[in-house]
Amino acid sequence: MTPETARAVLLAGCLALLAGCASQPKPEPVVVNTAEASELARQAWEAHQQGRKKEALERYREAFDMNPGNALTANNLALLLREQGRFDEAVTVLETGLRHSPATAELHYNLAVISELYLLDLDGALAHYRRYRELAGTEEKRVAGWIADLERRLN
Repeated sequence: MTPETARAVLLAGCLALLAGCASQPKPEPVVVNTAEASELARQAWEAHQQGRKKEALERYREAFDMNPGNALTANNLALLLREQGRFDEAVTVLETGLRHSPATAELHYNLAVISELYLLDLDGALAHYRRYRELAGTEEKRVAGWIADLERRLN
């Protein structure tokens, strides 16, 4: 190989290496319209209070899809799904809510209840009851009793 060819190969290799190291374009940030999501959640709550559960579910779903970080919307949507026997969907909503708001005690509580009573996931229920107790900062006797019962059943 001639020196010129070697230099060309080396230069091509360096360019390929640099191209691979170049930063990728940053993804466009997701813009959350919290005002619109909050309004949809308010409409959902109102519809639910008036017994219009189908409309409430649609509005909560829209609000949640727009802003999955709103723990109250996630919780209310999950509770409505639970009422309809849609437990797996409720769990998915609660888990998504927890990814965005891991320190929301109510999300852990409702995930524990669904896990224990409807899905028979006792290990998951125990973990979420314990986390609920930590976050809530209170020693509720009924939750402490449920934790003791689950520990006894699992051991």
